[in-house]
Amino acid sequence: MSNTWKPQAFSKKVITYYHAKGRKDLPWHNTKDAYRIWLSEVMLQQTQVKTVIPYYQNFLKKFPTVNSLADADIDQVLHLWSGLGYYSRARNLHKAAQMIRDEFNGEFPQSQSELESLPGVGRSTAGAIAAFAFDKATAILDGNVKRVLARCFAIEGWYGQTKVLNKLWDLSERLTPKKETAAYNQAMMDIGAVVCKRSNPECSSCPLTQKCQAKLEDRVIELPHKKPKKARPNKSVYWQLYIDNRKVLLKKRPPSGIWGGLWSFPQIPSDDYQLSDETQLQPILHKFSHYDLNIQPLLMQKTVKSKAKMRIMESDLTCWYSLVEPEPLGLPTPVSKLLDKLKESLD
Repeated sequence: MSNTWKPQAFSKKVITYYHAKGRKDLPWHNTKDAYRIWLSEVMLQQTQVKTVIPYYQNFLKKFPTVNSLADADIDQVLHLWSGLGYYSRARNLHKAAQMIRDEFNGEFPQSQSELESLPGVGRSTAGAIAAFAFDKATAILDGNVKRVLARCFAIEGWYGQTKVLNKLWDLSERLTPKKETAAYNQAMMDIGAVVCKRSNPECSSCPLTQKCQAKLEDRVIELPHKKPKKARPNKSVYWQLYIDNRKVLLKKRPPSGIWGGLWSFPQIPSDDYQLSDETQLQPILHKFSHYDLNIQPLLMQKTVKSKAKMRIMESDLTCWYSLVEPEPLGLPTPVSKLLDKLKESLD
């Protein structure tokens, strides 16, 4: 670690900032409820606070306790998660709730190792739960904290690399104080989110600016180093839209992978399908974190035969979704938007 900062002086600056300017009024603040803290930490992964708040509030109305979440059907969980993205978070949340119910008697584990045993709970999330719910002196390293540390100590390299990540974890562990850990961790996240932002950082408001190596070296915009650029891959698919009596055929996706467990239209890779008399609707471009998906919706002209229709309706993996009285299913955002357009066309 750089000799610029002594751990005690660093943490004192951060904690002083928390008491003076730290955020204390978000829905998951001012609670020691491990379930609520865990839920907020999972929802906030790669998602902005303003986006999370309504989802968090609606989720707690439906599932106020970890056991109520564990007892829920996965379709209910995914329905409430629809639009928030990164759906593996919701699936892991449900699995972890069942694990807490079945293996921990409905009580949240308190140790770092036991928390990390829960599906979807990594080292930083476990540290946050332990610190905020159980007053443990545990370190965290979310995206905001990584950025603050990378700038303050001029850490070279992209933190997706193991050696860089290990260096940041070493810093986080050494700087995290034994007392007022929760205040320190919250302040580090606040500084990263509100002050030491990815773009347009407000260095004049930062409690660490006087000894920030990136500031002193005029490298604030350069650091942290970005992931080396690669050409974004593209995938192209057809969505088949079968409509019958104001209902549209949906198919449940496999439990893992993109949109795992959600309901979508029957999908075929564009290379595996020969167009005939289908009507091509407006194409859709959906950007994932690691590739672009080009979607061509096809309004199928051939009706589903009655026997085939009955067979489809009996399957657990398909359903006829009413455009007039929609069911509470988990739907990816582009599917939900296209369903809305189909409903408008019926009005």
